[in-house]
Amino acid sequence: MNLRVAGLAVLMLTMLPAIAPATASDATEHGSARVALVIGNASYPDSEAPLKEPINDARDIADELKHDGFDVETGENLTGEGIRLALKRLYSRIKPGSVALIFVSGYGIQSGRQSYLIPVDAQIWTEADVRRDGFSLETILSEINNRGAGVKIALLDASRRNPFERRFRSFSAGLAPVIAPSGTLVMYSAALSSVVSDASTDHSLFVSELLKEIRVPDLTAEETLNRTRVGVTRASRAEQVPWISSSLAEDFYFIPGQQGKPAVAAAPPLPLRPEPAPLPSPVVLPPVAPPPVASTPPSPPPTVASGPSASEPSPGHATQPPVATPPQTQDDGKTALALADDPTIKSLNDKLAANSNDTSTLYRRGQVYASKGAYALAIKDFDATIRLNPKDVEAYNNRCWTRTVIGDLQSARRDCDEALKLRPDFVDALDSRGLLNLKSGANKDAIADFDAALRINPRLTSSLYGRGLARQRSGAVAEGNLDIANAKAMDPDIVKEFAGYGVR
Repeated sequence: MNLRVAGLAVLMLTMLPAIAPATASDATEHGSARVALVIGNASYPDSEAPLKEPINDARDIADELKHDGFDVETGENLTGEGIRLALKRLYSRIKPGSVALIFVSGYGIQSGRQSYLIPVDAQIWTEADVRRDGFSLETILSEINNRGAGVKIALLDASRRNPFERRFRSFSAGLAPVIAPSGTLVMYSAALSSVVSDASTDHSLFVSELLKEIRVPDLTAEETLNRTRVGVTRASRAEQVPWISSSLAEDFYFIPGQQGKPAVAAAPPLPLRPEPAPLPSPVVLPPVAPPPVASTPPSPPPTVASGPSASEPSPGHATQPPVATPPQTQDDGKTALALADDPTIKSLNDKLAANSNDTSTLYRRGQVYASKGAYALAIKDFDATIRLNPKDVEAYNNRCWTRTVIGDLQSARRDCDEALKLRPDFVDALDSRGLLNLKSGANKDAIADFDAALRINPRLTSSLYGRGLARQRSGAVAEGNLDIANAKAMDPDIVKEFAGYGVR
């Protein structure tokens, strides 16, 4: 089930410390005691619309940090080169004993169990592109440490779907745990490998709660972040539970008190979550061998589902998939003309004009067409890719997925089977065939495919949610409900995503 839109991960990386008075004094003797880089990235060409929160959040954070004595540099909608230069300037301002801060609100991706900051001009189609165009959080923290920073705090508001992740589906959602040097305090706005819904508001819940707590004097940084975690968890009714990791060796304060540190009232207990199913724990799962990487485009707009197969009737009490109606036939010429001015399509068309047999470009254009609902054009590009390279397993899988979405299930099955013949443990094709079986009403086969995919990638939310639906329809309602609840906790947009496939 490729081509799923990553609706993740806005990355807010912050290193927001204030040091104990004596340490701050020592740092001042060598240079700036507090330095900060604040970045808000909102305008990504691959997104359907600019993000609303990052710019406002970055400006508010910058204002607060200046008020708290930080030497702040601010950047908005930075490219890869812009981020590189901004980081270089930050590193140059760090002196022995300094407190260093970097705040980045935008998109971030987990790859190879590391979290990467994504600039606005990133060209990401495969997992290797993440490492090429992104900026590793661990690398940034290591460099800041090497420059002599005494305290390092990173806060990442990166747990939102983004338009890149599901172009390659062997990924884990949300952010990864960080291996940081000593003297580092890290906070993520959500649990590890989890995402939160994009509320499309002017300010993020995480930043609103963070600013509220930073302004309270006489709190240690760890107390500030713990209170932020409590505030976010309570306000979201436990739908968003931030994660914290600390290796600090001493207390320090964002706003040190003048007369010593008074007692701080404990935050009231959190309300119990109403849902019966537990949220995924923010504890790191045991390492899973990474599956093969596949390039897949984002999810398409809604279509309708195909009816159940007579070969596997579901129990009378189980939910049945809705009966399908054929998708509207597109006028390929008109659709191609309408999309010709799309910047990505235009760039790919130019490459194909120079070399019509460029299989990589044909495949990528097929992905883009599929992501925009131009399914017939997408299938033509995948057809051409396969003619030029009959062993292109990703093209078979993407064509399987696209044909499944439009209801051409018989042809889709041949494509999925061929992809799995070429690569038996191809997690994307297992997931795609699971969707195909789910839409066909072959619930037992769907469960088997989703089980196989989850053995390879236990956090593949599409397989977890799909298995939940298949289990419900097979009569295993309790098990299905648990799968669905856990999938929704990791990806709150998963229900809308499957509705786009015609599956409810």
